[in-house]
Amino acid sequence: MARNLGLTNVTFAGFVDDIPAIWSSHHGLILPSRCEGMPIVLVEAMLSGRVPIVTDVGGNRAVLGPELMLCVASVRIGRAKQAFWAVWDRSARRLHERTTLGHGAVRLELGRVRVLESELQLDLTLEEVGGVEAVCPSGSSYAWTRKQGGVRARGTIAIGGVPRVIDSRAIIDDTAAYYARHTSWSWSAGVGVSRDGRALAWNLVGGVNDPPEQSERTVWIDGEPSEPPPVTFAPDLSAVDGLRFHVEALREQRQNLLLVRSSYRQPFGTFSGVLPGGGPDLAEGYGIAFMELITFDQEGNCIGSNFMDYLLPTAWETPKFE
Repeated sequence: MARNLGLTNVTFAGFVDDIPAIWSSHHGLILPSRCEGMPIVLVEAMLSGRVPIVTDVGGNRAVLGPELMLCVASVRIGRAKQAFWAVWDRSARRLHERTTLGHGAVRLELGRVRVLESELQLDLTLEEVGGVEAVCPSGSSYAWTRKQGGVRARGTIAIGGVPRVIDSRAIIDDTAAYYARHTSWSWSAGVGVSRDGRALAWNLVGGVNDPPEQSERTVWIDGEPSEPPPVTFAPDLSAVDGLRFHVEALREQRQNLLLVRSSYRQPFGTFSGVLPGGGPDLAEGYGIAFMELITFDQEGNCIGSNFMDYLLPTAWETPKFE
């Protein structure tokens, strides 16, 4: 066909096993298949930051579709440690999750998050930034927190042995706090896009770390943070002021670890409406709302936590040419 059309810029290279060398000199993948399984060439192209143009067949949609939201967390209360992960598979309408004492299979490091379970294998690189820090009063003590919004997260995830590529945005939450014996709070975090095309992220809270000013509340617009005024959560978590939340899946648990007792609800879902503080209208928004009541065995236990939260669905950001 190339000869018949007189094309001189087409090369048939035969078998090549140096994948990075191929994509260092090619800017895109065209895959016009009529049927596919799970095309490894598509995974390789996206991991190399190249734009794929493919037909909507077989496993192409599993790699490219907006179908996943996930969270990974490691928590310490006093000497007690706990870790959990959860993945909401929107295409399969299935929630995968696991909570363990200790660190379990969760590994949260600077710029990287990994989970190595039989059901889930996750390895993401996080392009961390300085973040927004706040030190807030907590009774007679204090709470420190740092939030990063819209951080790029890239890597791979396999659920039940099926690999997918992630190139997305995330919220990162680091907290160390001495909370009162009886503490309850509501929280919402997510990422999205405004109707005029700007990248959005938000971290909203009520009940802890929420003084009128210098709180942890943050809205990011195209990466620039600002602090909105105090917000009000609906009792059923269906709204935060004018930001409406639509539940798709729910994590909830009651537990008694002797040192601490807690009850929480953490739904995954989509957002619509307007961000607090006169922010822009959302065209699309994804993330969580969260409500927890926690009781310690005594005053002054330190909570230390590290979360990598709630990715915008897979492959949202367009890979950039180099």
